[in-house]
Amino acid sequence: MRIGDAKTSYIADEQILDTPVRRAWFTALLVLIAAFPLIGNDYTIYLACLVAINVISATGLNILTGFTGQISLGQAAFMGLGGYTVAVLASRWGVPFIFTLPLAGLASAAFGVLVGLPSLRVKGLYLAIATLAASVILHFVFAHWDPVTGGIGGISIPPASLFGYVLDRDRDMYWLIMALAVLACMGARNLFRTRVGRAFIAIRDRDISAEVLGIDLLRWKLYAFALSSFYAGVAGGLFAYFFRVVTPESFPLTMSIFFLAAIIVGGMGTIMGGILGAIFMTLVPEALRFITSAVTPFYPQAPVVLSPMREVVFGLLIVLFLIFEPHGLAEMWRRLRRFFHLWPFRT
Repeated sequence: MRIGDAKTSYIADEQILDTPVRRAWFTALLVLIAAFPLIGNDYTIYLACLVAINVISATGLNILTGFTGQISLGQAAFMGLGGYTVAVLASRWGVPFIFTLPLAGLASAAFGVLVGLPSLRVKGLYLAIATLAASVILHFVFAHWDPVTGGIGGISIPPASLFGYVLDRDRDMYWLIMALAVLACMGARNLFRTRVGRAFIAIRDRDISAEVLGIDLLRWKLYAFALSSFYAGVAGGLFAYFFRVVTPESFPLTMSIFFLAAIIVGGMGTIMGGILGAIFMTLVPEALRFITSAVTPFYPQAPVVLSPMREVVFGLLIVLFLIFEPHGLAEMWRRLRRFFHLWPFRT
């Protein structure tokens, strides 16, 4: 993303945020979220919960990569650390749900700070390799530290409970996950109105100039790693409570690639981009599954042929968006809104 385009898009988003139309859209979104369980079936509720978890993690990665310019391939590992923290605390020590999620975020944030230490000396692909190495190390720990992680078999988790109410169904978890997803996105949006967010953007645009202006690069980069990892840890904790089990295979390397693809497809450097990208990339496999089911009566080998296509589609989407729309779905939405001059698109 070019610097001028990024600044223009960010300023435009801030201006739009304060308009009555934007507030009306936000209110409509909250109403839709509240009404969705009344009209959705079990499968769509499951998808909505999965989308919201992915939105939280993708927003965290967007803070680090899109807004601060630090490439990371360790988001799945940070989610895994959060998930295992919740699993150990809840299943073995009986720690209440209201404490396990914040502790999961803090554990991931602490590890994120350690992973971010090389960011002062290395950047770009070298930093990506460093985060990849950390991801491999954590995955090895998850799989082989049997007394703590349960090894390959993983850990089963009791359902979350809130004020004595057990959240043992997807519909019950829906309210919790959606509430945290909305808070996470609002927190990220408001972050970039503060000096912390402006420091992140300055480091992304011109890190040398930012240092000349008095910004401590290592300090603010570590803040970005910690915040991104905290988001991932909370998302991992919700993932653990939602599926009620964590194993090393719950957080593979391909999941990190998934989140990186989500913010590229959605649009790096915009909160809306992380949201749209997570929604789009989560629903792609479901679309492929639907297409496979529709084609199977006419072509019985369709499941065999199309099942391995998920990774191919992910890679193809990244390439296509980088070529034809490097600013992602968020920029497409802005263009669509500018194209129409009638309400509700007028800003």
